[in-house]
Amino acid sequence: MRPRTTHKKNNAGLRRTAAVAAIAVLGAIAACSGGGGGGSTATPAAPVSPVVPVPPVVPEVPVVPVPATGTAWLSYGGDAQHTAQASVKTQALNRIVWQTPVDVAPQYSAQGYLLVHYGSPVITAKNTVLVPVKRAAADSFRVEARAGASGALAWTIDSDYVMPAHNWTPAYNITLTRNNRIVMPGAGGKVLYRDDADAAGSATNSLVFYGNGAYSANKAAFDASVFINTPITADSAGNLFFGFVVTGTSNPANLTSGIARIGADGTGGWVSAAAASGDPSMSKPAMGAAPAISNDQKTVYVVVKSNGINGQLLALDAATLALKSKALLTDPFSLANSRISEDSTASPMVGPDGDVYFGVLEPVSNQHNARGWLLHFDAALTTAKTPGSFGWDDTASVVPAAMVPGYTGTSSYLVMTKYNNYGRAGSGDSKNRIAVLDPNASMADPVSATASVKVMKEVLTILGPTPDPSFPGGVTEWCINTAAVDPFTKSILVNSEDGYLYRWDLTTNTLSQKIRLTSGLGESYTPTAVGPDGLVYAINNAVLFSVGL
Repeated sequence: MRPRTTHKKNNAGLRRTAAVAAIAVLGAIAACSGGGGGGSTATPAAPVSPVVPVPPVVPEVPVVPVPATGTAWLSYGGDAQHTAQASVKTQALNRIVWQTPVDVAPQYSAQGYLLVHYGSPVITAKNTVLVPVKRAAADSFRVEARAGASGALAWTIDSDYVMPAHNWTPAYNITLTRNNRIVMPGAGGKVLYRDDADAAGSATNSLVFYGNGAYSANKAAFDASVFINTPITADSAGNLFFGFVVTGTSNPANLTSGIARIGADGTGGWVSAAAASGDPSMSKPAMGAAPAISNDQKTVYVVVKSNGINGQLLALDAATLALKSKALLTDPFSLANSRISEDSTASPMVGPDGDVYFGVLEPVSNQHNARGWLLHFDAALTTAKTPGSFGWDDTASVVPAAMVPGYTGTSSYLVMTKYNNYGRAGSGDSKNRIAVLDPNASMADPVSATASVKVMKEVLTILGPTPDPSFPGGVTEWCINTAAVDPFTKSILVNSEDGYLYRWDLTTNTLSQKIRLTSGLGESYTPTAVGPDGLVYAINNAVLFSVGL
């Protein structure tokens, strides 16, 4: 029997011998410190002016956006707030309806691990599923448009996107705007787009936040030095926001790593991470952390970090990128700077009441069993609220309180998170759970070493069902970075490293349905999503599965 493979998230080999486990944990944690995925230790550049405007770009081919006519899954986490709520009843998990690779040449580690985050599919109101695909052994990508009912290929486009330096391969995420424009990262900081994501003949154009003319005149220089390093988020008007990093000491547009905005009219602007935060030590946006938009569309929340471990959550004016407020990301136990991992895909989530949630890692390795924390702030980022007891590589999902019949608290909504307790990380016992938490009630932290911290109260938790043969008494990890919530069936769709997709029924607190996708494989965490017809989408072993009746 071949060696068993597991997720690598900070317990990257924890289920092997003690010596191998120690090496694996140290390797994973080292990737989270010292700047993570290839971060420089050079002195940060001086801040630039908060916004550098660029004249609107006129597309070469006039297009008329097609209004969405139904419910679409727009982005990572489903919407610009990353709440991951389905707007239709999900189908029963009876069969794999269709499947397609999201990586045509997966690169496994010597131990059989797959250290790749895969981007979320996005799904139009007309049920076209747009799939980000790694199209070679190297980090190169394309987008495939497939019919939601059958998986039949409708169109495809190669991206020239170039990834920044990294450890684990970050996700290549794409985004739909509410007028059905599909946008995707390209090389040199540009954004590629098509104005009718459902139409095979739709023209592909590009937008550059520092100007198409500047890019065209110095394409090679920009492609080699400017890299989009977060998912793109679109607000309700079609304005785009994303983070980018710049390498080298100079570039033709004098860009510095920061946050970009491209207006729905094509107007580009940007602000450096240092200027946005008012702190010259903040040198770049956090890798893989998608910007989130406030419910009133006036604020964009982004995460910036230093070349070390620490970072800040910023609230920027959505029109100008001017700083409105910020919060230091500190560890609830030690009160030191939290660790912002370059291997994480945790993104800010905005709750229905405007509160903001973001996952971080503890600064002292394994002090919190490598679980990290879900930090919690009010909309203005002026008040730190009760944290959750897991968060390091997870984006919380919103659970309407009515989904839990036995809930008697006062919160109008709850939050769902992964709740792994990694074996051999600190006191971790490999009793890996998922959890629904009350953001406005508290309890003592369940980890004994940090029990002095008051954390979000557990409303429901459920243990993974599959024994971990490498850790007696433990179970395999839950394998998500955002989970789809179905208010219609009062359930949550979540996949596990055992190779199954599960339905967690909150009425009975049982795993009421399951379907086997693969024999199980350790890969970086991936999302679940829901189409307008109720099909459920999950990724395992570099394949996207469409599951339903």
